[in-house]
Amino acid sequence: MQMTASAGVRDPGARSDCWVEVSQAPDLPQHRVTSKVAALYGDAIHALIGSTLEALAAADLSATVEDRGALPFTLMARLEAAVRRLRPDTSRPALPPLNPAAQRVTQRDRLRRTRLYLPGNAPKFFINAGLHRPDAIILDLEDSVPPAEKDAAAILVRNALRAVDFYGAEVTVRVNSLPAGLAEIAMLAPHGVQAFLLPKVEDPDEVIAADRLLAEMAESGQAPETIYLIPIIETARGALQAWPIASASPRVVALAIGLEDYTRDIGAQRTPEGRESLWARSQVINAARAAGVQPISSVYSDVDDVAGLAAWAEAERKLGFDGVGCIHPRQVRVVHQVFTPSAAEVEQARRIVDAFAVAQATGLGVVAVDGKMVDAPVVERARRTLRLWELSRP
Repeated sequence: MQMTASAGVRDPGARSDCWVEVSQAPDLPQHRVTSKVAALYGDAIHALIGSTLEALAAADLSATVEDRGALPFTLMARLEAAVRRLRPDTSRPALPPLNPAAQRVTQRDRLRRTRLYLPGNAPKFFINAGLHRPDAIILDLEDSVPPAEKDAAAILVRNALRAVDFYGAEVTVRVNSLPAGLAEIAMLAPHGVQAFLLPKVEDPDEVIAADRLLAEMAESGQAPETIYLIPIIETARGALQAWPIASASPRVVALAIGLEDYTRDIGAQRTPEGRESLWARSQVINAARAAGVQPISSVYSDVDDVAGLAAWAEAERKLGFDGVGCIHPRQVRVVHQVFTPSAAEVEQARRIVDAFAVAQATGLGVVAVDGKMVDAPVVERARRTLRLWELSRP
Protein backbone atom coordinates (compact mmCIF):
# COMPACT_ATOMS: atom_id res chain seq x y z
CA MET A 1 0.00 0.00 0.00
CA GLN A 2 1.36 3.40 -0.99
CA MET A 3 2.12 5.51 2.07
CA THR A 4 3.37 8.76 0.46
CA ALA A 5 2.76 10.73 -2.72
CA SER A 6 4.17 13.96 -4.07
CA ALA A 7 3.44 16.65 -6.65
CA GLY A 8 5.05 19.83 -7.89
CA VAL A 9 8.58 20.94 -8.67
CA ARG A 10 11.49 20.28 -6.34
CA ASP A 11 14.12 22.17 -8.36
CA PRO A 12 15.76 24.83 -6.11
CA GLY A 13 15.73 27.20 -9.07
CA ALA A 14 11.99 26.95 -9.60
CA ARG A 15 9.90 30.11 -9.29
CA SER A 16 6.31 30.57 -8.16
CA ASP A 17 5.92 26.87 -7.49
CA CYS A 18 6.42 24.32 -4.74
CA TRP A 19 6.96 20.63 -4.03
CA VAL A 20 4.52 18.81 -1.78
CA GLU A 21 4.59 15.36 -0.24
CA VAL A 22 1.70 13.94 1.74
CA SER A 23 1.85 10.90 3.98
CA GLN A 24 -0.17 8.94 6.46
CA ALA A 25 0.28 10.57 9.85
CA PRO A 26 1.14 8.11 12.67
CA ASP A 27 -0.90 10.20 15.12
CA LEU A 28 -1.70 13.92 14.90
CA PRO A 29 -0.68 15.40 11.52
CA GLN A 30 2.46 17.52 11.65
CA HIS A 31 3.12 19.73 8.63
CA ARG A 32 6.66 20.73 7.69
CA VAL A 33 7.28 23.84 5.60
CA THR A 34 10.50 25.14 4.09
CA SER A 35 10.16 28.58 2.55
CA LYS A 36 12.23 31.73 2.10
CA VAL A 37 9.18 33.72 3.15
CA ALA A 38 8.34 31.58 6.18
CA ALA A 39 9.00 34.49 8.56
CA LEU A 40 6.30 36.53 6.83
CA TYR A 41 3.86 33.92 5.58
CA GLY A 42 4.65 30.74 7.51
CA ASP A 43 1.45 30.86 9.55
CA ALA A 44 -0.62 31.55 6.43
CA ILE A 45 0.99 28.63 4.59
CA HIS A 46 0.29 26.26 7.50
CA ALA A 47 -3.30 27.47 7.65
CA LEU A 48 -3.75 26.95 3.89
CA ILE A 49 -2.33 23.44 4.12
CA GLY A 50 -4.78 22.60 6.88
CA SER A 51 -7.83 24.07 5.15
CA THR A 52 -6.96 22.44 1.82
CA LEU A 53 -6.52 18.99 3.34
CA GLU A 54 -9.76 19.43 5.22
CA ALA A 55 -11.60 20.35 2.02
CA LEU A 56 -10.22 17.18 0.43
CA ALA A 57 -11.39 15.08 3.39
CA ALA A 58 -7.71 14.33 4.03
CA ALA A 59 -7.11 16.12 7.32
CA ASP A 60 -5.48 12.95 8.68
CA LEU A 61 -2.49 13.38 6.33
CA SER A 62 0.78 15.13 7.06
CA ALA A 63 2.26 17.45 4.44
CA THR A 64 5.84 18.41 3.68
CA VAL A 65 6.14 21.55 1.58
CA GLU A 66 9.20 23.04 -0.09
CA ASP A 67 7.98 26.45 -1.20
CA ARG A 68 9.55 28.52 -4.00
CA GLY A 69 7.17 31.45 -3.91
CA ALA A 70 3.98 29.61 -4.81
CA LEU A 71 0.78 31.60 -4.69
CA PRO A 72 -2.13 30.05 -2.78
CA PHE A 73 -3.85 28.64 -5.90
CA THR A 74 -0.64 26.79 -6.81
CA LEU A 75 -0.02 25.39 -3.33
CA MET A 76 -3.62 24.20 -3.21
CA ALA A 77 -3.27 22.53 -6.62
CA ARG A 78 -0.04 20.75 -5.67
CA LEU A 79 -1.57 19.53 -2.41
CA GLU A 80 -4.66 18.25 -4.19
CA ALA A 81 -2.60 16.45 -6.84
CA ALA A 82 -0.51 14.74 -4.16
CA VAL A 83 -3.59 13.69 -2.19
CA ARG A 84 -5.28 12.29 -5.31
CA ARG A 85 -2.15 10.34 -6.17
CA LEU A 86 -2.11 8.86 -2.67
CA ARG A 87 -5.87 8.32 -2.56
CA PRO A 88 -7.22 7.97 -6.12
CA ASP A 89 -10.79 7.68 -4.80
CA THR A 90 -10.70 11.27 -3.48
CA SER A 91 -13.82 12.91 -4.89
CA ARG A 92 -13.98 16.34 -3.27
CA PRO A 93 -12.01 19.24 -4.81
CA ALA A 94 -10.25 22.05 -2.96
CA LEU A 95 -11.22 25.17 -4.88
CA PRO A 96 -9.59 28.57 -4.39
CA PRO A 97 -11.98 31.52 -4.10
CA LEU A 98 -13.26 32.86 -7.40
CA ASN A 99 -11.45 36.06 -8.33
CA PRO A 100 -13.99 38.58 -9.71
CA ALA A 101 -11.55 39.17 -12.59
CA ALA A 102 -12.01 35.49 -13.54
CA GLN A 103 -15.73 36.00 -14.26
CA ARG A 104 -15.12 36.55 -17.94
CA VAL A 105 -17.28 37.20 -20.98
CA THR A 106 -16.09 36.77 -24.55
CA GLN A 107 -17.56 37.27 -28.02
CA ARG A 108 -17.64 35.16 -31.15
CA ASP A 109 -16.02 37.78 -33.36
CA ARG A 110 -13.45 39.22 -30.99
CA LEU A 111 -9.85 39.74 -32.06
CA ARG A 112 -7.76 36.58 -32.09
CA ARG A 113 -4.57 37.91 -33.68
CA THR A 114 -2.42 36.33 -30.97
CA ARG A 115 -2.86 33.26 -28.81
CA LEU A 116 -0.10 32.94 -26.21
CA TYR A 117 0.64 29.34 -25.22
CA LEU A 118 1.44 28.67 -21.56
CA PRO A 119 2.49 25.18 -20.36
CA GLY A 120 -0.24 23.96 -18.04
CA ASN A 121 2.23 22.70 -15.41
CA ALA A 122 4.23 25.95 -15.11
CA PRO A 123 2.44 28.47 -12.85
CA LYS A 124 5.34 30.93 -13.07
CA PHE A 125 4.11 31.83 -16.56
CA PHE A 126 0.47 32.30 -15.59
CA ILE A 127 0.70 35.24 -13.24
CA ASN A 128 1.92 37.99 -15.57
CA ALA A 129 0.94 36.55 -18.95
CA GLY A 130 -1.97 38.93 -19.38
CA LEU A 131 0.30 41.96 -18.95
CA HIS A 132 1.73 41.26 -22.41
CA ARG A 133 -1.77 41.89 -23.80
CA PRO A 134 -2.23 38.88 -26.08
CA ASP A 135 -5.70 38.57 -27.52
CA ALA A 136 -5.96 35.08 -26.00
CA ILE A 137 -4.17 32.93 -23.44
CA ILE A 138 -3.88 29.19 -24.01
CA LEU A 139 -3.38 27.12 -20.86
CA ASP A 140 -1.99 23.99 -22.46
CA LEU A 141 -2.63 20.48 -21.17
CA GLU A 142 -1.44 18.70 -24.31
CA ASP A 143 2.02 18.69 -25.89
CA SER A 144 3.77 20.91 -23.34
CA VAL A 145 2.87 18.66 -20.38
CA PRO A 146 4.63 15.30 -19.79
CA PRO A 147 2.19 12.37 -19.56
CA ALA A 148 3.03 11.73 -15.90
CA GLU A 149 2.11 15.32 -14.99
CA LYS A 150 -1.18 15.73 -16.87
CA ASP A 151 -3.27 14.97 -13.78
CA ALA A 152 -1.49 17.65 -11.73
CA ALA A 153 -1.56 20.15 -14.61
CA ALA A 154 -5.34 19.85 -14.97
CA ILE A 155 -5.80 20.72 -11.29
CA LEU A 156 -3.36 23.61 -11.57
CA VAL A 157 -5.12 25.00 -14.66
CA ARG A 158 -8.49 24.69 -12.94
CA ASN A 159 -7.22 26.73 -9.99
CA ALA A 160 -5.60 29.30 -12.28
CA LEU A 161 -8.89 29.76 -14.14
CA ARG A 162 -10.49 30.68 -10.81
CA ALA A 163 -7.72 32.79 -9.34
CA VAL A 164 -5.62 34.55 -11.99
CA ASP A 165 -6.40 37.86 -13.65
CA PHE A 166 -5.47 37.56 -17.34
CA TYR A 167 -6.22 41.24 -18.00
CA GLY A 168 -8.89 40.88 -20.63
CA ALA A 169 -7.30 38.15 -22.73
CA GLU A 170 -9.65 35.44 -23.89
CA VAL A 171 -8.86 32.51 -21.60
CA THR A 172 -8.73 29.19 -23.41
CA VAL A 173 -7.52 25.69 -22.59
CA ARG A 174 -6.01 23.20 -25.01
CA VAL A 175 -7.16 19.82 -23.76
CA ASN A 176 -5.72 16.50 -24.84
CA SER A 177 -7.02 14.70 -27.92
CA LEU A 178 -10.50 13.34 -27.61
CA PRO A 179 -11.89 11.17 -26.16
CA ALA A 180 -9.45 11.73 -23.25
CA GLY A 181 -9.97 15.48 -23.49
CA LEU A 182 -13.68 15.16 -22.71
CA ALA A 183 -12.89 14.48 -19.04
CA GLU A 184 -10.77 17.65 -18.95
CA ILE A 185 -13.59 19.66 -20.53
CA ALA A 186 -16.01 18.34 -17.91
CA MET A 187 -13.56 19.22 -15.13
CA LEU A 188 -12.71 22.75 -16.33
CA ALA A 189 -15.88 24.08 -17.94
CA PRO A 190 -17.44 25.30 -14.65
CA HIS A 191 -14.44 27.44 -13.69
CA GLY A 192 -14.16 30.36 -16.11
CA VAL A 193 -12.75 28.93 -19.34
CA GLN A 194 -14.05 30.78 -22.40
CA ALA A 195 -13.01 28.38 -25.16
CA PHE A 196 -11.52 24.92 -25.51
CA LEU A 197 -8.94 24.12 -28.17
CA LEU A 198 -9.39 20.60 -29.52
CA PRO A 199 -6.06 19.26 -30.84
CA LYS A 200 -5.45 16.93 -33.78
CA VAL A 201 -9.10 16.86 -34.83
CA GLU A 202 -9.69 14.49 -37.74
CA ASP A 203 -13.44 13.95 -37.62
CA PRO A 204 -16.39 16.31 -37.04
CA ASP A 205 -17.77 13.80 -34.53
CA GLU A 206 -15.04 14.91 -32.11
CA VAL A 207 -16.34 18.48 -32.23
CA ILE A 208 -19.91 17.24 -31.90
CA ALA A 209 -18.97 15.21 -28.81
CA ALA A 210 -17.42 18.27 -27.13
CA ASP A 211 -20.43 20.37 -28.08
CA ARG A 212 -22.85 17.81 -26.69
CA LEU A 213 -20.97 17.61 -23.37
CA LEU A 214 -20.95 21.40 -22.97
CA ALA A 215 -24.65 21.58 -23.84
CA GLU A 216 -25.49 18.94 -21.23
CA MET A 217 -23.43 20.76 -18.60
CA ALA A 218 -25.09 24.09 -19.43
CA GLU A 219 -28.54 22.52 -19.28
CA SER A 220 -27.83 21.13 -15.81
CA GLY A 221 -26.38 24.43 -14.60
CA GLN A 222 -22.84 23.09 -14.24
CA ALA A 223 -21.29 25.44 -16.80
CA PRO A 224 -22.12 28.65 -18.68
CA GLU A 225 -24.02 28.33 -21.95
CA THR A 226 -21.42 30.27 -23.93
CA ILE A 227 -18.19 28.31 -24.09
CA TYR A 228 -16.65 28.19 -27.54
CA LEU A 229 -14.63 25.56 -29.41
CA ILE A 230 -11.53 25.94 -31.60
CA PRO A 231 -10.58 22.75 -33.45
CA ILE A 232 -6.95 22.45 -34.56
CA ILE A 233 -6.05 20.76 -37.84
CA GLU A 234 -2.72 18.95 -37.37
CA THR A 235 -2.82 15.90 -39.66
CA ALA A 236 -3.42 15.03 -43.30
CA ARG A 237 -6.77 13.44 -42.42
CA GLY A 238 -7.78 16.54 -40.50
CA ALA A 239 -6.92 18.79 -43.44
CA LEU A 240 -9.11 16.69 -45.72
CA GLN A 241 -12.00 17.12 -43.26
CA ALA A 242 -11.50 20.84 -42.61
CA TRP A 243 -14.92 21.99 -43.83
CA PRO A 244 -17.01 19.37 -41.93
CA ILE A 245 -14.95 20.10 -38.81
CA ALA A 246 -15.33 23.88 -39.07
CA SER A 247 -19.09 23.60 -39.52
CA ALA A 248 -19.73 20.80 -37.00
CA SER A 249 -21.04 23.01 -34.18
CA PRO A 250 -22.30 26.56 -33.63
CA ARG A 251 -19.81 26.72 -30.75
CA VAL A 252 -16.90 26.73 -33.21
CA VAL A 253 -15.55 30.30 -33.48
CA ALA A 254 -12.22 29.61 -35.17
CA LEU A 255 -10.35 26.89 -37.02
CA ALA A 256 -6.62 26.66 -36.33
CA ILE A 257 -3.76 24.77 -37.93
CA GLY A 258 -0.72 23.30 -36.18
CA LEU A 259 2.13 22.97 -38.64
CA GLU A 260 4.71 21.17 -36.51
CA ASP A 261 2.49 18.09 -36.27
CA TYR A 262 1.06 18.51 -39.77
CA THR A 263 4.43 18.58 -41.53
CA ARG A 264 5.58 15.59 -39.50
CA ASP A 265 2.42 13.72 -40.46
CA ILE A 266 2.96 14.26 -44.19
CA GLY A 267 6.67 13.51 -43.96
CA ALA A 268 7.85 17.01 -44.82
CA GLN A 269 10.34 19.41 -43.27
CA ARG A 270 8.80 22.66 -42.13
CA THR A 271 10.37 25.61 -43.94
CA PRO A 272 10.15 29.37 -43.24
CA GLU A 273 8.28 30.04 -46.48
CA GLY A 274 5.82 27.18 -45.88
CA ARG A 275 5.56 25.74 -49.40
CA GLU A 276 5.08 22.25 -47.96
CA SER A 277 1.93 23.33 -46.06
CA LEU A 278 0.36 25.84 -48.44
CA TRP A 279 -2.38 23.44 -49.50
CA ALA A 280 -3.37 22.61 -45.91
CA ARG A 281 -3.27 26.25 -44.83
CA SER A 282 -5.48 27.16 -47.78
CA GLN A 283 -7.86 24.35 -46.82
CA VAL A 284 -8.19 25.78 -43.31
CA ILE A 285 -8.75 29.32 -44.57
CA ASN A 286 -11.42 28.29 -47.07
CA ALA A 287 -13.17 25.97 -44.63
CA ALA A 288 -13.18 28.63 -41.91
CA ARG A 289 -14.48 31.37 -44.19
CA ALA A 290 -17.16 29.07 -45.61
CA ALA A 291 -18.27 28.23 -42.06
CA GLY A 292 -18.18 31.87 -40.95
CA VAL A 293 -15.42 31.38 -38.37
CA GLN A 294 -11.91 32.77 -38.01
CA PRO A 295 -8.90 31.02 -39.60
CA ILE A 296 -5.90 30.99 -37.25
CA SER A 297 -2.39 30.00 -38.33
CA SER A 298 0.36 28.12 -36.53
CA VAL A 299 3.12 29.30 -34.22
CA TYR A 300 6.52 30.54 -35.39
CA SER A 301 8.92 28.42 -33.40
CA ASP A 302 12.12 30.54 -33.48
CA VAL A 303 11.52 33.01 -30.67
CA ASP A 304 14.77 34.87 -31.33
CA ASP A 305 14.04 35.56 -35.01
CA VAL A 306 11.95 38.71 -34.86
CA ALA A 307 12.34 39.50 -38.56
CA GLY A 308 11.36 35.96 -39.49
CA LEU A 309 8.29 36.14 -37.27
CA ALA A 310 7.20 39.42 -38.84
CA ALA A 311 7.65 38.00 -42.33
CA TRP A 312 5.75 34.84 -41.42
CA ALA A 313 2.87 36.79 -39.86
CA GLU A 314 2.67 39.13 -42.87
CA ALA A 315 2.56 36.20 -45.27
CA GLU A 316 -0.20 34.54 -43.23
CA ARG A 317 -2.21 37.76 -43.09
CA LYS A 318 -1.99 38.14 -46.88
CA LEU A 319 -3.00 34.51 -47.32
CA GLY A 320 -6.18 35.17 -45.35
CA PHE A 321 -5.51 34.21 -41.73
CA ASP A 322 -6.77 36.39 -38.86
CA GLY A 323 -3.88 35.60 -36.49
CA VAL A 324 -1.07 33.25 -35.54
CA GLY A 325 -0.01 31.45 -32.39
CA CYS A 326 2.71 32.73 -30.04
CA ILE A 327 5.02 30.70 -27.83
CA HIS A 328 6.80 33.63 -26.17
CA PRO A 329 5.48 36.97 -24.88
CA ARG A 330 7.95 38.94 -27.02
CA GLN A 331 6.17 37.64 -30.12
CA VAL A 332 2.86 39.26 -29.20
CA ARG A 333 3.75 42.85 -30.04
CA VAL A 334 5.28 41.89 -33.40
CA VAL A 335 2.21 39.94 -34.48
CA HIS A 336 -0.16 42.68 -33.34
CA GLN A 337 1.70 45.20 -35.48
CA VAL A 338 1.33 42.97 -38.53
CA PHE A 339 -2.35 42.16 -38.05
CA THR A 340 -3.44 45.69 -37.10
CA PRO A 341 -4.29 47.89 -40.11
CA SER A 342 -1.81 50.71 -40.68
CA ALA A 343 -2.82 54.35 -40.69
CA ALA A 344 -2.51 54.40 -44.49
CA GLU A 345 -4.73 51.32 -44.82
CA VAL A 346 -7.34 52.86 -42.53
CA GLU A 347 -7.35 56.13 -44.45
CA GLN A 348 -7.72 54.32 -47.77
CA ALA A 349 -10.55 52.20 -46.37
CA ARG A 350 -12.41 55.28 -45.18
CA ARG A 351 -12.07 56.93 -48.59
CA ILE A 352 -13.43 53.80 -50.27
CA VAL A 353 -16.39 53.49 -47.92
CA ASP A 354 -17.23 57.20 -48.18
CA ALA A 355 -16.93 57.25 -51.97
CA PHE A 356 -19.14 54.18 -52.31
CA ALA A 357 -21.77 55.74 -50.02
CA VAL A 358 -21.85 58.82 -52.27
CA ALA A 359 -22.11 56.61 -55.36
CA GLN A 360 -25.02 54.68 -53.92
CA ALA A 361 -26.80 57.89 -52.97
CA THR A 362 -26.56 59.05 -56.58
CA GLY A 363 -27.68 55.70 -58.01
CA LEU A 364 -24.28 54.39 -59.13
CA GLY A 365 -23.16 50.80 -58.47
CA VAL A 366 -19.45 51.44 -58.81
CA VAL A 367 -17.08 54.34 -58.29
CA ALA A 368 -13.40 55.03 -58.89
CA VAL A 369 -10.96 55.86 -56.08
CA ASP A 370 -7.42 56.80 -57.09
CA GLY A 371 -8.19 55.60 -60.60
CA LYS A 372 -9.26 52.10 -59.46
CA MET A 373 -12.78 50.73 -59.69
CA VAL A 374 -14.52 50.21 -56.38
CA ASP A 375 -17.42 47.76 -56.23
CA ALA A 376 -19.15 45.83 -53.45
CA PRO A 377 -16.34 43.27 -52.71
CA VAL A 378 -13.76 46.06 -52.45
CA VAL A 379 -16.04 48.00 -50.14
CA GLU A 380 -16.56 44.96 -47.93
CA ARG A 381 -12.79 44.56 -47.56
CA ALA A 382 -12.57 48.24 -46.65
CA ARG A 383 -15.29 47.87 -44.04
CA ARG A 384 -13.51 44.86 -42.57
CA THR A 385 -10.32 46.93 -42.31
CA LEU A 386 -12.21 49.60 -40.39
CA ARG A 387 -13.78 46.99 -38.08
CA LEU A 388 -10.34 45.53 -37.34
CA TRP A 389 -9.00 49.00 -36.64
CA GLU A 390 -11.81 49.74 -34.19
CA LEU A 391 -11.34 46.43 -32.40
CA SER A 392 -7.58 46.97 -32.21
CA ARG A 393 -7.78 50.33 -30.51
CA PRO A 394 -6.87 50.22 -26.79
